[in-house]
This record gives sequence, C-alpha cells and structure tokens, in this order.
Amino acid sequence: MRTTVRQAWRATVHLVLAAVLSFATIIFITVLIITVVATLAVVGAAMLPETVLVIRRIAGAKRRMVADWTGQEIPEAYLPIKGRLRERLRTAVRDPGTFTDLRWMIAHYFYGFLGALALPLWPVGLVVDGVWQGLVGREAVVLPLISRLADLDARWSTALLKPSPKARLAERVEELTETRAGAVAAHGAELRRIERDLHDGTQARLVSLSMRIGLAKRAYDRDPEAARKLLDDAQDQAEAALTELRHVVRGIHPPILTDRGLAGAVRALAASSGLDVTVRVDGGLEDRSEGAPEGGARPPAAVEAAAYFVVAESLTNAVKHSGAERASVELARLPAGLRVVVRDEGRGGADEAGGSGLLGMQRRVAALDGTLMVTSPVGGPTVIEVELPCVW
Repeated sequence: MRTTVRQAWRATVHLVLAAVLSFATIIFITVLIITVVATLAVVGAAMLPETVLVIRRIAGAKRRMVADWTGQEIPEAYLPIKGRLRERLRTAVRDPGTFTDLRWMIAHYFYGFLGALALPLWPVGLVVDGVWQGLVGREAVVLPLISRLADLDARWSTALLKPSPKARLAERVEELTETRAGAVAAHGAELRRIERDLHDGTQARLVSLSMRIGLAKRAYDRDPEAARKLLDDAQDQAEAALTELRHVVRGIHPPILTDRGLAGAVRALAASSGLDVTVRVDGGLEDRSEGAPEGGARPPAAVEAAAYFVVAESLTNAVKHSGAERASVELARLPAGLRVVVRDEGRGGADEAGGSGLLGMQRRVAALDGTLMVTSPVGGPTVIEVELPCVW
C-alpha cells in the first residue's frame, strides 16, 4: 500500500505541475495575441522572435516534466534565432518547431487540467484501496488510475512535442551548413599553412640553392676549390629542401597511411612521440605493421586521414602542454564507423579557445559528420574521444 500511495503522489505532483503550466500558457495567450497584433502593425515586429523564444522555454519545461516522469527525453529541433531583425523574424515564422509548439500549447489548454480528475480519486482510493489492498491483499484499483492519468498526459505531450520530419530536416540542413563552413575554414587554414611552409622553407632553400650553383659556375674556372665548396653547400641545401618538401607532403596526406594503414601509422606516431604510448587496435582493423596478424578492414581514406591527424595533434598537445609521460591510443571498429580514443596522464585543463589545436580537430571531424568529445579536468587526465561514421 505504501508503494501505491507513493506512486500516486508522484503522479499527482506531475499532474499538478502540468495544470500550473497549462494555466501559465492560458495567461501567455494574451501576450501572444498582443505580439501578433503588434507584428501585423509593424511597430512591434521585434517582439515576435522574443515571444517565440519564450514559447520554446515553456515547451522545454514540458519536455523536462515528461522526461522526469517517463525517463525518456523528447528531442528538440529548433533553428537558431540570430542575426538581424529580418532574419530573426524569418526564422521565427518559418521554423517548423514554432508550429509544433503552438499546436501543443493549444491542445494543452484542454488536457493540461487532467490533474483535476486526480483530486477526487484520492479520498476514494485511500478508502477503497486501503481495504482492498491493505486488508484483503489484492491489487490496488483506484490510486493507480492517477498514474494512468499522468501516463496519458505524457503520451499526448510526447506525440505533440516530438519534432516533425520537416523540423528534423531543417535542423539537419542548419547543422550541415555550419559544418561545411567549418570545413571550408579548416581547408583555407590548411592551404595557408602549406603556402607558408613552402614560401618560408622550401622556396627559400631552393633560391639559395640556385644562387650557390650560379656562384659555383662563375668560380669554377678561376677557383675550382671554392666552386667545389659551393657545390657541397648546394648539395646540403638541396637535401634540406627535399626534407622540408617531404614534411609538407606528409602534412597533406602522410604516405605512411597508404603504406601501413591507420593502425601501422598510429604505431609509428606513438613510437616517435617521445612519450610512453600504449596502442590498442581492435582486431577488426587492418594493421600492416611488422608482426601484425593479417586480416581486418580499412576505413575510407578520408576517415583514415582524419583519425591520423587527431592522434597526431593529440599526442603533440600532450608533449607540449600536458607534461605527461604516458599516453594511450585506442582504435576500435564500430558497426557504422570508427572510434579513436586518446588519453594522456597530464595536468589536464585543455581548452578549445587556448590554441591547443582542439578547434582544428573539431572542424576536421565535423566535416566528416563525426563527433569529438574532450574531457580534461584540471589535474588530468585528458581524454579525447572521436567517432567517425563510415561504411566498411
């Protein structure tokens, strides 16, 4: 009996809160009418986006109430209201989520007061179920009806507040627009880096090489010894330019990825990082390292490159900023993607705004529709987990 009363009390609280929210929406309708009239009269157009934001907060409160009761969250799908007034107005009016919230608000005027039906059930339930369950030992029949009313409120709210396919599509388009902008920015930054490396490094060495060869040609007849020395210097310059050119090429697409695959390339990174790095590779991934078992599959080249640069940047950050001596890298094949987890035992406190390369990693991963999660409390450890979707 005690469990039945406790569940009925919890359902009653849910229904009372729903009734309070319904009463608040009835009051809010006055604000909504004023906003619509003012918008049509142009003078109050700026009120409409703010009113829509308030509607979103009210709908969000209902979503949280339903999640508390059912344990299942109702997803949201809203377009961000930002920019100039005209853009904000256009988004507020055209966002499918606005009409979803308005539809729920109108319906909630009627079913939001289901709690009124629960009040008379309490005295009847305490008497009937007290005798029926407490004395006879049978299942309660009246108080559980309050929980069913709360379930009914939750089901109707879920059906009305669940984003429509059109809203999900609009949200997806907005997300892809942002990731495309990030990918374009990352691509532009990469091109500028390559241009800078070529201009300041390789090109400067090639110019110096050309000058030394020219001086050697002029000095060859009158001073062969000086010409030979200039040619030796030119050879050193050529080798240095070739080394820098290889470095630039590795920055575009590391040849080791093609030769040894992602697992082998990551093992090479770990070996040259200067840290004590443990590499764990899922058996479903192809590894072309020496002594590695044959078999496994390779992700697409773009996914391999993104995962490689995430590991490289993470280990570089660990060496430069974390003060760690140990780190670990895990590569795992998922049913529909690839997971990369890099962990270092450093001081933590990694921040995207701190210039540690996390923003670049985020853009590179987002361009492939992947996710990146950073956990780095002060004192460590720092864990960077990336999931990249792909077809095997």
